[in-house]
Amino acid sequence: MKLNTYTGLVAAKSANYFLKKLGRGSTLPGKIALQFDKDILQTLAKNYEIIVITGTNGKTLTTSLTVGILNQAYGPVVTNTSGANMITGITTTFLNAKRNPSGKNIAVLEIDEASLSRICDYIQPSLFVFTNIFRDQMDRYGEIYTTYQMILDAANKVPEATILMNGDSPLFNSVVLKNPVQYYGFDIEEHLPTLAHYNTEGILCPNCHHILKYRSNTYANLGNYLCENCSFQRPKLDYSLSELVELTHNHSKFVIDGNEYAINVGGLYNIYNALAAVSIARFLGIDAKTIKQGFDKSKAVFGRQETFQIGDKECTLVLIKNPVGATQAIEMIKRAPFPFTLSVLLNANYADGIDTSWIWDADFEQITNMDIPHITAGGVRHSEIARRLRVTGYPSEQIFELENLSEIIEKIKQQDCQHTYILATYTAMLEFRELLTSHHIIEKEMK
Repeated sequence: MKLNTYTGLVAAKSANYFLKKLGRGSTLPGKIALQFDKDILQTLAKNYEIIVITGTNGKTLTTSLTVGILNQAYGPVVTNTSGANMITGITTTFLNAKRNPSGKNIAVLEIDEASLSRICDYIQPSLFVFTNIFRDQMDRYGEIYTTYQMILDAANKVPEATILMNGDSPLFNSVVLKNPVQYYGFDIEEHLPTLAHYNTEGILCPNCHHILKYRSNTYANLGNYLCENCSFQRPKLDYSLSELVELTHNHSKFVIDGNEYAINVGGLYNIYNALAAVSIARFLGIDAKTIKQGFDKSKAVFGRQETFQIGDKECTLVLIKNPVGATQAIEMIKRAPFPFTLSVLLNANYADGIDTSWIWDADFEQITNMDIPHITAGGVRHSEIARRLRVTGYPSEQIFELENLSEIIEKIKQQDCQHTYILATYTAMLEFRELLTSHHIIEKEMK
């Protein structure tokens, strides 16, 4: 082992030791290790079978569900549990890794789309999983085609790795790849081809640039698409969901390849994450019984429908970060069978994307059809989200602006309504969780 590698490991593990003593999680050990040896990740990740999950939405939950299944099948799996998905976080993940006593060392990693190519200079995944690509942090990722090229650049570095991708996304069928490819998707009841909603991105045929139509359209640009002007259409699915048995605000049941499964989180968008996890498991040869056992232990993770009590009020924290994700979160809370208050926390830090114009493309208009006694607009850009909510037609006198997150906690404690949903952008979610931790409402997640 090179001296700089050894020194980097010692320094990073010392930092990790003291952070744990302080009860804190951080990507700092990875940052320190990389300062000593920029190639240290290559050493750390050696001899692991690595599964990489990337895409705009769903990385964290897909990773969590997959890890639950693989833990059931093989024992402990290395993973970045709270979404530290850039090179410092991935390096820290391997620094913290403990070898599996069964001898099968597997790492399941969610990796940021823009960081993936750089990280693949040091790791050799055996499987890439592409969840979806939607407009997100335009200042950082650019248009969806640019984002897709970022992850293709990474896959091209490991051409022998299989790519398991969402076959319902037209973008993922737009380029012929060097890698072996398999697809998962929804194979549900079809109708005559129709256009997607007028405000849908990514629906141009890559061959002839006509607008695609859909035999079934789950949400956004996902579904069983075809071009009526040429031969472009959805590819044959290797893993398919054939039935939605039950869809609620906090759990779902569905049938994939003849087997019924259930997860303990709500929303149609999360069923895609479960389908991806099942597809990964089936690709690895894991049976349906083991998958079900893994799902039985599933729960919402790190701000993705995370539930807790503030006083005697039942609260659910939901991450939102782009128009499609926010709209799906709103669709999910709409299924709640009870009245609830709503807080929407909008930040515009680097990790959120500094351009907040995306809130105007999210379908907040749905709140006018829900039983919501009042709404709190919070975060650094509280005035912007308050304006967006007023424009929906929701009564302006029932919208309150509170920049201070501590005030939002106090307001929730004092409300008459028993339930509340908190929709928050990424750094607002982190700040709110930190505050909840300081009040001993939730436990700190190690990042």
